[in-house]
Amino acid sequence: MNAPLRRVGVVVMVLFGLLFANLNWIQAYKADEYRNSDYNGRVQVAEYERRRGNIEAGGTAFATSKETDGKLKYQRTYPGGAKYAHVLGYKPVNLADTGIERTENDFLAGTSDALIASRIKDMLTGDETGGGNVLLTLSKRAQDTAYDQLRNNRNGVKKGAAIAIDPRTGAVQALVSMPSFDPNPLASHDTGAASAAYNKLEADPDRPLTNRALAETLPPGSTFKIVVAAAALENGVTKETQIPAGASWTPPTSGTPIRNAAASICPESQVTLMDAVTESCNTGFAQLGVRLGADKLKEKARQFGFEQDDLTVGQLNADGSSVAPSRTGAMQAPGGETDPAALAQSSIGQRDVKMTPLQGALIAAAVANDGKQMRPYLVKQLLGPDRTSNYYNADPRELRRPVSSQVASDLRDMMVSVVENGTGRSANFDGYTVGGKTGTAQSGPDTRDHGWFIGFALDRNGTPVSAVCVLLEEAGSGGSAEAARIAGRIMQAAVVDSGSR
Repeated sequence: MNAPLRRVGVVVMVLFGLLFANLNWIQAYKADEYRNSDYNGRVQVAEYERRRGNIEAGGTAFATSKETDGKLKYQRTYPGGAKYAHVLGYKPVNLADTGIERTENDFLAGTSDALIASRIKDMLTGDETGGGNVLLTLSKRAQDTAYDQLRNNRNGVKKGAAIAIDPRTGAVQALVSMPSFDPNPLASHDTGAASAAYNKLEADPDRPLTNRALAETLPPGSTFKIVVAAAALENGVTKETQIPAGASWTPPTSGTPIRNAAASICPESQVTLMDAVTESCNTGFAQLGVRLGADKLKEKARQFGFEQDDLTVGQLNADGSSVAPSRTGAMQAPGGETDPAALAQSSIGQRDVKMTPLQGALIAAAVANDGKQMRPYLVKQLLGPDRTSNYYNADPRELRRPVSSQVASDLRDMMVSVVENGTGRSANFDGYTVGGKTGTAQSGPDTRDHGWFIGFALDRNGTPVSAVCVLLEEAGSGGSAEAARIAGRIMQAAVVDSGSR
């Protein structure tokens, strides 16, 4: 054999060797990936041959499957429409799953290892194998109230969020982001129509697909004063301690004075900490924050949950990832030293302080729950396809203890005073003790202020039954009062509908 033929033979052998190696790579290492790919048509047909389990709250199903006469046997439907979209997510044919549909996909689809006995039984009996059912902690009444009140708010706001939790357990009672979206078109078996619906939502400048309750970080305004008050109480200040106040105060490194929202708010040279919280005294808290120092404020905020990236509550987030962390900002001058002006502005929830609505609810919940902050969760129970087998029950877990029981008690007294005597009166409702803190935050030179409210409700025995945060973006004048009113309605609905938590 001449040299050219030998070379051709070697090349052919090398090519066959590479082909053999690639075949083994695909069979040994890539088989599962290709088998389970969303683009594998046979996998899609097989997945839709099985009835997917329900997602329910309070005895009502908000994600169900109906039989069709098409190539894909079952169609995913969402009877609750936009009211539950940011909790449930959606299950599309060719797009990525989101929300509970994603985080509990294997159980809902019936492919979870936990359901193997159910699959074997159905195989022996010839019954149709179905997916498992996911029961959520949501209060239907509170969720509906949060959605309706946000959509019909009195300030005409189009963007905002609300989240309510049970302070004792962390169970989420309501979670709404505005604007929302109807997940039904996204689950259409017409993949072209589903993609068009998704692209339209994705292009919307108001970002309806964003879960604002978990992923939107905005300046919290005066709600952050609860964190500053907690730091003060742990550093020698009491509810009755007199702190410097006044109609205006200019930090030593700034020519820009800090003023109160109205001339009638703490014009005196000194006020008690209780009155400073009740009236929402900017000048008092600006000076108090500078007196405490940046390190103490940042550490107290961290203990409440700021700067923490470990709050991974996949069931709460639309994409199954970690919740956006809240931040306090550096509070520093360009040279790295603490800037009193930046610290003063941060102490009233401005400058670089950014908070999610979830973080606001967790602050209120910790105050209500004697200083114990519970890990928030949405999935209460997992039931098998026959609904008689229980595969999971939620086990409430403590997340952190940002304050002592005594400090929490003092903060509760001050927050109750805000609702009874101060800026949060509209959050009150009969039969319960309500505490809270309003917040008005500047959003920019040419935009209206954000309106915030964080708060809690205690029953007649002093037991915390609900904690809430409501955000109305660019709400303008009266925005925090409207947020307080909505928060009160949500908490009232949650306690009335307590049987569904």
